[in-house]
Amino acid sequence: MTQKRAVVLFNLGGPDGPEAVEPFLFNLFADPAIIALPNPLRWLLARMISRRRAPVAREIYASIGGGSPLLEETQAQAAALEVRLNGPGKPETRVFICMRYWHPMSAETAADVAAFAPDQVVELPLYPQYSTTTSASSLSDWRRAAGGAGVTGDARAVCCYPTAAGFIEAQADLVAEGIAAAKETGTPRVLFSAHGLPKKVIAKGDPYQWQVERTAAAVVDALHARGVGGFDPVVCYQSKVGPLEWIGPATEDEIRRAGADRVPLVVTPIAFVSEHSETLVELDIEYREVAEHAGVPAYHRVPAVGTAPAFIAALAGAVEEASGSAARTCRPFGESGGARLCPGRWTRCPCAA
Repeated sequence: MTQKRAVVLFNLGGPDGPEAVEPFLFNLFADPAIIALPNPLRWLLARMISRRRAPVAREIYASIGGGSPLLEETQAQAAALEVRLNGPGKPETRVFICMRYWHPMSAETAADVAAFAPDQVVELPLYPQYSTTTSASSLSDWRRAAGGAGVTGDARAVCCYPTAAGFIEAQADLVAEGIAAAKETGTPRVLFSAHGLPKKVIAKGDPYQWQVERTAAAVVDALHARGVGGFDPVVCYQSKVGPLEWIGPATEDEIRRAGADRVPLVVTPIAFVSEHSETLVELDIEYREVAEHAGVPAYHRVPAVGTAPAFIAALAGAVEEASGSAARTCRPFGESGGARLCPGRWTRCPCAA
């Protein structure tokens, strides 16, 4: 019987001040999951890109206080989850934070987990939709560090939870509020905006886009089940960088289309569960300006789910599912059947046969 359980929450991380911006960017672009080149080419390219992008990135972070709020957001989620997972008849559970590109990173967190000496370790990405560029990269880096630190507890990984009931409930609660506000100016269009990826990543079998679409469809179904209608849902993608062709449609293009159609917008970050630069700057500031210039009659940005009780309950359910003998990892929790959620064509799914 498990007596001590460690839950490791994985997130992107973000610079905690202006001086951290360039090394954060370097860590990001030096990741082979982001730039698939051998070293030293990848290292040299990461150094060049991070130096070139740092001045603009510092200005971006300056607009939200000089650094990313992502660590504080994740700490709040970890605290809420830890409360939910502890109690009579449950194993002693501590929730640790592991950031991919800024502190606390894998080596720091692995040392803390090793000192706790858990019987079981549950790896839980704060990425609802699985991608090789996010969850897979974080898990790979963590497992390397955990092995080096002597973390020996029985390891279980939560792959993804794109349609977990609590996650969808929390999203639907927030989107419903946005729709109600937007209807004062007309029939709204709901943009489910997710971070984009190059098309070549998806073409290699990455299931991210398919899972994002499943999340959006589940939220729409939940809204209809509540009697919330009269809106036009669109899945779109933001944050494009570089010359490669990315998946679409682009969020910015959809905002301009809404302006041409003169319809109010409800914009929800469907793949982000915490506030950070891509919500607080890109969605709140940059895209709001695009909407104003395009003639969008109203622009309502839905908050990330954060510590919404339904979302924390979904995370707790994911941990309990992964902890149990069935060790479900990626199908909608509570449903019967096999462990795989994605269709077979998504070969980069970690549950692929």
